[in-house]
Amino acid sequence: MRLFAFVVLVVSFYTASAQKRLNVIAYYSGGPEQVEHIAAEKLTHIIFSFGHLKGNVFVVGSKRDSTTIQRLVALKQKNPSLKIILSLGGWGGCASCSDVFSSAQARTEFAQSVLKVNEYFKSDGIDLDWEYPSIQGYPGHAFKTEDKANFTELITTLRNTLGSSYEISFAAGGFQKFIDESVDWKAIMPLLDRVNLMTYDLVHGFSTETGHHTALYSTPQQHESTDNAVQQLIKLGVPSTKLVIGAAFYGRMWENVSATNHGLYQSGKFKRGVDYKNLDTEINPKKGFAYYWDDVAKAPYQYNAEKKLYFTYDDKHSIALKTKYAIDNHLDGIMFWELTCDRQSGGLLDEIVNAALMSEK
Repeated sequence: MRLFAFVVLVVSFYTASAQKRLNVIAYYSGGPEQVEHIAAEKLTHIIFSFGHLKGNVFVVGSKRDSTTIQRLVALKQKNPSLKIILSLGGWGGCASCSDVFSSAQARTEFAQSVLKVNEYFKSDGIDLDWEYPSIQGYPGHAFKTEDKANFTELITTLRNTLGSSYEISFAAGGFQKFIDESVDWKAIMPLLDRVNLMTYDLVHGFSTETGHHTALYSTPQQHESTDNAVQQLIKLGVPSTKLVIGAAFYGRMWENVSATNHGLYQSGKFKRGVDYKNLDTEINPKKGFAYYWDDVAKAPYQYNAEKKLYFTYDDKHSIALKTKYAIDNHLDGIMFWELTCDRQSGGLLDEIVNAALMSEK
């Protein structure tokens, strides 16, 4: 009976996805040994994280990474419609992007290498995670104004090289400065399958004031939010059906935070991250944490008054609301960083599936 109910759940999920155009996209930075635990039937895309530049070409950095990709592609035996996308860069992983992609020859060599690597692994495309064109990202990485035009040329070269057989997407900062300055939205979006909005880390590790790192809506105290990014891009002419919002399968903790407003919007220092799968053991009442909900941001947070610790994250309630938001606003889907941060069962991915089904009723 349980097996029958599970089959019904999966079939219903695919029906809902087809009707609502809801892609469920997982970034994956784990190793080959964890792939067998992935619930491939619950996902439309898995993005391998990360490949890198070696000179002008896209490379997979190790035999271990190659094995991981091969096992991810093998998941298509469980879910034939699953797409496996290879990603370039990541935070700290695109040191030479600004320089390499400023050259037409280098862009061509890169695009050709992307095609060869996808042909070799029988994977389905490329996701560019350059953090960030035109504006400061990882400390010490080069950036220049010309990155904006060069990014357009890069996307153009990739599409001309890959044709329509492969998907092309990119991970975009979900904050206002990126939206305003980093890329030419009107030029690139017709060439892309989607943009994966990193609507998390909106209050990042360099911040000296707490907030919601993955707020759904803006508040009087915090402009940056998922809804702000979506609405700004729609105003710029980006089709809603090419927008994917991001959820966080991890939280961020600040220390030395005042008890005012239970630590929200107070000065502090970033301490560390906590994966969702470890939440119950590390962030709980026995450890001194109390739960709060911001009904404007639609975001949870927790505060430890004794240790002056503040914690911001996504929980099942906020994930359900984000999934509903994606469906109600006719977005392409919802993605998250990162799959190995989740519980193997009863976690946030399951909540996305359940919320999609509830929106269909």
